[in-house]
Amino acid sequence: MQECSEIYGVDVAKDEVVTAQHGQSQIRSIVNEKSALDAWLATLSKGSIIAMESTGIYHRLLAQRAHDAGMRVYVLNARDVHFYAKAMGARGKTDRVDALLIARYAAEHHTKLHAWEPGNSAHKRVEELLSRRATVVTKRESLRQAFKGDRDVANELEQLDQSFDRFLVALDAKINALIEADEELATGRKRIASVTGFGPLGSALLAVLFARIAFANGDAVVAYSGLDPRPNDSGKKRGIRQLSKRGPAHLRRQLYLSGFAASHSKALKPLYQFLRAKGFATTEAFVILGRKLLRAAFSIWKTGQPWDPAKLLPKSA
Repeated sequence: MQECSEIYGVDVAKDEVVTAQHGQSQIRSIVNEKSALDAWLATLSKGSIIAMESTGIYHRLLAQRAHDAGMRVYVLNARDVHFYAKAMGARGKTDRVDALLIARYAAEHHTKLHAWEPGNSAHKRVEELLSRRATVVTKRESLRQAFKGDRDVANELEQLDQSFDRFLVALDAKINALIEADEELATGRKRIASVTGFGPLGSALLAVLFARIAFANGDAVVAYSGLDPRPNDSGKKRGIRQLSKRGPAHLRRQLYLSGFAASHSKALKPLYQFLRAKGFATTEAFVILGRKLLRAAFSIWKTGQPWDPAKLLPKSA
């Protein structure tokens, strides 16, 4: 792959972005709105690399405009950049430092990263709604915990909980309508829903993920999800494996819940029991199940072959 001479790191905030070119010390602040971003992008060479951290929503405009302008875009996992900064001995955190650091990270790692692809409007909207739904569910649980045992507001909390229910039902209806209007998503979700452990939300989440990103294989999907175990070995010492947790948190949560559901199913309960018998803790077994189900869902998406739970069962299970 030919190296690009222009690599830019961008620290994105709600109102402005701060840009830095790799190998240069100057930075530039730009208003985070369409005309200003387009004016800056017009000064860059076609094919330049633009890298930024995922910010939830604030990076999306820049990513889309840069992609449309013919740039190669990378949306980086904030966790990866954080640990890279620590490894580089960064002593502070400012917009300037962050932009320069992102530029350096992109220069060193872009050949190993997936370039950002926008997907079609349906894919983007479904993904956006699913991500926001996960946020709603998290905030709802936080509220429940904050007022747990407080009888003085029990009635008000119950009314709020019912409002959450109505909102989530309406949100699910919008997600379902968008998926049913897109043949690829509708067909893919139906296939994935046949996999034990995946309900309407889990199958929708994976359908839009597989439609948006052209993963090379199951290993790439697992790595993206952050469910890949990282070794921690030194010499003859074998350390405890820990998940990389690189991908979207709501995706990992969904896969964990899918593993939990599968552990109680008739089809995959023997596999769960087999894992527990091997010494894996309950949570570890759920994660392993979720990882196996993710691979199975990706295989079904790619091949169109029917789901066969027997393929996941060990011979001794």
